Order: sequence, then structure tokens, then C-alpha cells
Amino acid sequence: MTASGAQRRTPLPSRATGPHAPGDRATIRQAGHAVISMSRPPRLHAAIPASPSQAARVRRLVTEHLRRVTPATSHLDDVVLATDELFTNAVRHASTSPDDTITLTIDCSGSELRVTIADRSSALPRLHASDGAAESGRGLAIVAALTDEWGIAPSDPGSPGKRVWFALQLGAAP
Repeated sequence: MTASGAQRRTPLPSRATGPHAPGDRATIRQAGHAVISMSRPPRLHAAIPASPSQAARVRRLVTEHLRRVTPATSHLDDVVLATDELFTNAVRHASTSPDDTITLTIDCSGSELRVTIADRSSALPRLHASDGAAESGRGLAIVAALTDEWGIAPSDPGSPGKRVWFALQLGAAP
């Protein structure tokens, strides 16, 4: 029990449940209370605490998932960096409470990879012109440079917030 009287949660080790045959769904619960769902076609859906300390976890999730589901790893570093930029932007600009979560979704469909970061803020991100010496404000410019396309979409009906996404066409290594 914590000082405030709340029940202390013991972090759970990673564990997967269920078979991994086509059409099956696996749910993984990780320490830090992130809940991750994977299904076929290859999709990862994770609710992650909106904290800067979770950025390394996001990078690991993306790397591990892509290595599992696609042989086209020539874009791996670009996908990890672009996802990290979107997650960091959501934490920095859209998180207002330590209880906020950010949702990461990765869809691999045919030759397209789409990554979506969803948060509960209605404030829209803006692409800033950078003078090259700025130490911040370049996240969306990095995403635009590394991906084939990116955009902003409203959240699901009845849910607050927005989704920021990017897509890459997967192909053979150059």
C-alpha cells in the first residue's frame, strides 16, 4: 500500500497468452502497466504511460515487433526514430497528467508499414521551419524526412484527442 492508501501494483513480468497462429490474438502485459495486443495481420497495439521514461520501451517494442513480422528491416532505424519523435511529441505536448496514456499502433499490410501514435489532446502538431541550430521543434520535420507520408487524423468517435501517423512502403533492402 502507498502513502496515499492506494494499493501498490507489483510490476508484472512480460508474458504472452494464447497461440500465435494466423487470426489468433496474443496479449502481453509488461512492467509499468503497458498492455500490448498483437494480432494477424501483423499488428501491434500498445497503451503506454505518457512518460519520457517510456521512450526506450517504445523503441524496443517497435524494434522487436518489426524484426518479428517483416524481413524488410532496411527501414528499421528510420521507423524507430520516427516513432520515437511522435511519442516524445505526444508526451511533451499532449500529456497533462501522470495517468495519461499514449497508444502506439503498428500495422503491416502487404508492402506498407503504418505507425500511429494516439493521445487525448485535441491540440494539433505543427511542422516548424528549422534554422538547423534549434535544439527542439524538429520532430515532425524528421518524421517527414524519414517516411513516405505522414498525417493527422481525428481519434475514434466518442474519444478525445487525435492520431498522428506515418507510412512507409516496405521493399527489398537497397
